Amino acid sequence: MKHDLKGIIPPLVTPFTADETIDEAALRANVRFMMRKGVHGICLGGSTGEGHTLSTEELARSIEIACEEVDGSIPVVAGIIANSTRKAIEMATAVSKFDVAALQVTPVHYVFKPDDDATYAHFKRMTEAVDLPVLIYNVVPWNYLSPKLLVRLMEGLPGIIGVKQSAGDLKLMADLMISIPEGKLVFTAVDALLYASFAMGAHGTIAANPAAVPGVCVTLWNAVQAGDHAKAQEIHRALLRFWNTIFADNLPANVKYVLSKQGVPSGLPRMPMPVTSAEQAARIDVELAAVLKYDETEATPMQKAG
Repeated sequence: MKHDLKGIIPPLVTPFTADETIDEAALRANVRFMMRKGVHGICLGGSTGEGHTLSTEELARSIEIACEEVDGSIPVVAGIIANSTRKAIEMATAVSKFDVAALQVTPVHYVFKPDDDATYAHFKRMTEAVDLPVLIYNVVPWNYLSPKLLVRLMEGLPGIIGVKQSAGDLKLMADLMISIPEGKLVFTAVDALLYASFAMGAHGTIAANPAAVPGVCVTLWNAVQAGDHAKAQEIHRALLRFWNTIFADNLPANVKYVLSKQGVPSGLPRMPMPVTSAEQAARIDVELAAVLKYDETEATPMQKAG
């Protein structure tokens, strides 16, 4: 693998204009913001980026823009949320022409759940068709892959380099951490428990909190790597209170709102997702001001105003 994947890898929002097209200037501004915050990589087309609403062409263009902006300085991960092996390969092929470090791929997520063998066949076909490393995005509640199946996939398919665990059950992550094959990666998307995940040895995170407050998450990561657990626990408490205000069915919209409060244009969500409500904004503002105190990177407009 030509890129070293670790640490804080925010899944960027996809800024949409009022007519629901991608605001490319705003997307570039988001990439630059993340780089100023010292993140270790970025992801496009994930859940926070409303990747389930993107066409193949839109995903490819987003990846192209991101690769232009980072210019090889940090890895770019392409998220693929698709309901068939054919569609997943189509999207993967479209982004493979760019400098992509890895693909973040969901299991099939529509009503009909494939069994373990069918899921294995899905990822086998993908990794044979496209010469890019794959991180399994283990997020779909009704098709959540067990640690046993994940280990089978990682042992049997060399193209699979690891998994992003997204359920709130830290026991499942702990079981995975002690059973993964050597050299494979586990990223956490358990936003409420990033500190605990890092302390258990997760290789990094691709999650909504880093997309919203990347500087805070970089500070948390650095504290854990330095063994400063008192500081890390303090950040964890503030980050958890913040997370509790943005976690909702319109989470991507709330992340966009948080970014706008930090001076980053992030556009609108795609319908039918609603924008952040006034009630949500009032709760978010309080905890955002509190958590941004732990951002040790450049000051944001909100921090300067405070």
